[in-house]
Amino acid sequence: MKKLESFKRVIQLLLAGVGLALQVWLFSHFYYIYYAPEIMRRLPFWRRGHLAIIFIYALLLYVFSTMYGAMKVGRLKAAEVAISSVISTIFAGAILYLQISLMSFQIMYPWNYFRMVVEQIIVGAVWSVIASWLYPHIFPARKLLLVHGDRPIDEIVSKFESRADKYIISRTMNVSEGIDKICAEAEERYDGVVIWDIPSIERNNILKFCYGKSIRVYIMPKISDVILSGAEQLHIFDTPILLNREYSLRIEQRFMKRLIDIICSLVLIVLTSPFMLLTAIAVKFYDGGHILYKQVRCTEDAREFKILKFRSMREDAEKDGVARLAKENDNRITPVGKFIRKCRLDELPQLFNILKGDMSFIGPRPERPEIIKQYLESMPEFAFRMKVKAGLAGYAQVYGKYNTTPYDKLKLDLTYIEHYSVWLDIKLMFLTIRVLFTPDATEGVAEEQVTALKNSAAQEQD
Repeated sequence: MKKLESFKRVIQLLLAGVGLALQVWLFSHFYYIYYAPEIMRRLPFWRRGHLAIIFIYALLLYVFSTMYGAMKVGRLKAAEVAISSVISTIFAGAILYLQISLMSFQIMYPWNYFRMVVEQIIVGAVWSVIASWLYPHIFPARKLLLVHGDRPIDEIVSKFESRADKYIISRTMNVSEGIDKICAEAEERYDGVVIWDIPSIERNNILKFCYGKSIRVYIMPKISDVILSGAEQLHIFDTPILLNREYSLRIEQRFMKRLIDIICSLVLIVLTSPFMLLTAIAVKFYDGGHILYKQVRCTEDAREFKILKFRSMREDAEKDGVARLAKENDNRITPVGKFIRKCRLDELPQLFNILKGDMSFIGPRPERPEIIKQYLESMPEFAFRMKVKAGLAGYAQVYGKYNTTPYDKLKLDLTYIEHYSVWLDIKLMFLTIRVLFTPDATEGVAEEQVTALKNSAAQEQD
């Protein structure tokens, strides 16, 4: 099994590496034709200097590809890998173009550079699709055994079925069938086990068995598991201990987070001001109503503030006074609103909330007090996400969708809180750009989902 996994990793890196090599080759080709001679006229550049520039480009492309997921051939969907490749190429190309222009003391042939980036995008995207098609043909999908309790399993089964190239749920077994029978079945016939919301005692027994037999396990974590994942490891003499601190962010982390918020919000307000002006005109011109939509939300320690958005719904969207999430094909959303929601333009006024200090760039999305009250009735742990300042985007937005269930969003937000670092904030800022190109990230909730989860769906079976 170890040899097989190592071989799969080699193939994955090889497929991703070919795509990077093709893009680096294209960069080298354009560089030596259009830019190297011009740099040579300005600077006493040797051959190693040109190789150094190509190496820097390759390194930047690799870093961005790793960050956005372009290296995860076979793990992400083909479209996700292709989009990641496009974004990585654009960022790496922009940085190197700036470097070459600075070295040449002039704006260097932007049309040629644009043509190079377009060709790289096409080559990278096409190869990503080809590689994502090849990988499952080399390595067939894993046959999995799903072990579950009393909660419905349709949702988790459908999620695994959406990646039929990677997973096949071959059989489902209720934990009531007995641990011995489940373990015997897992060892004999399957490539992995999915543990879906069963009591902790049974879960731990199955996990230990699979670990001892080197069987792959996919586990749905409980809230307590997510909290412990960020605990600090200590040793009291010869006893290992996990320390979970009473506060979330240290003073130096808070200082750096606020400094980044101030600088980035000021820069983005200036850069996006033309888009904000055009959006304001479009909203006002459509129905003559208010341009901005102000709504009370909660941030750190449940402190209330008024969030700013460009209005995307009709003026009477909540005339009955009932708070509700936007649904799929919601008729309250105006045509202009649909567009600005797709492009995230409706969120731009929140830059002023960030500058003021009510929000941060990265953090759990702020909720309305009345919706929080509903969530707390079925999920008391929902209060945990207000241990940090609310954010314009967050872990749940990058790794989830708009219609991800509140219970799963809570787990994602707690993962962010427990693993916070300045680097994680910066990484999530870059990854948020990919969300703009992901259609299902803006989908509304299903018709049957109103706000909070039902008690039966939200309870942890501890």
